[in-house]
Amino acid sequence: MPIPDFQTLMLPLVRLLGDGREWTTRDVAETLAQEFRLTPDERSELLDSGRQARFDNRVHWSVTHLAKAGLIERTGRGRIVIAKRGRRALAENLPRIDLAYLNRYPEHQEFRRSSGRAGKPEPTPILASATGLTPPDETPEEAIASSYRTLRTILAEQLREQLAACSPAFFERVVLDVLVAMGYGGSRQDAAEAVGKSGDGGIDGIIKEDRLGLDVVYIQAKRWSDVVGRPMVQAFAGSLEGQRARKGVFITTSSFSQDARDYVGRIEKRIVLVDGDALADLMIEHGVGVTEVTSYSVRRVDADYFDES
Repeated sequence: MPIPDFQTLMLPLVRLLGDGREWTTRDVAETLAQEFRLTPDERSELLDSGRQARFDNRVHWSVTHLAKAGLIERTGRGRIVIAKRGRRALAENLPRIDLAYLNRYPEHQEFRRSSGRAGKPEPTPILASATGLTPPDETPEEAIASSYRTLRTILAEQLREQLAACSPAFFERVVLDVLVAMGYGGSRQDAAEAVGKSGDGGIDGIIKEDRLGLDVVYIQAKRWSDVVGRPMVQAFAGSLEGQRARKGVFITTSSFSQDARDYVGRIEKRIVLVDGDALADLMIEHGVGVTEVTSYSVRRVDADYFDES
């Protein structure tokens, strides 16, 4: 039989987890492959990139959507269990669980909206990449771009999770690596000498704005889970005077209140607020903590080449 698409895998996957045990995604894939009676050739069939088995990729996306909708939960790296919402779904004796069913949950709607798919008809870019189908309202190039945005959204979320779980010492390393990759601080050694630990789960200090050191920027970075409000940002603005700095960057793994953002827009000093979302985007953009899996070169006909005039 043909390899089932990732939506077809959803209900069998939830049923599998219905035994209450913690499963690894690898064991889930193997068990589902047996349930669908995949041949060895079908089980080993690779994506066009040649880097992952097609069936494993579809199991991965099935797990991702079910987790975003709250039917299953991730308990660790590559480990999943059924959630209460998943048990309720099984109790409904559904003939199928798919994206249309999962969209009843606001968390899943927000996930798809942030991936750039709000209001678009099925199939999604994820389904398109898994089945080779192109959504009727998109060109192949647009489908690739939509899928890329989806992958980047998930990557950014995974980076935020890693940042929230890392130690203060490792967070300091991340901040330094990002700043140096962006061109601040000269060498990493220079940046490390200029930026020190603050002792409260973060780092602060002065860093060169450029390699020549024509200007300096005051840095404060905190690995926090709480929203950073105006009082803390206002205190940071006041500390610029003591550091003889006119510019500042406040970095946090959480977020800033709207009041804090409004405040920095009204003061004379130039302060940039970098929240967890922005920090993850900077890490992706500058290649910090991420690695390239594959790349695609999309070509078009060179009309000038075929011009015989």
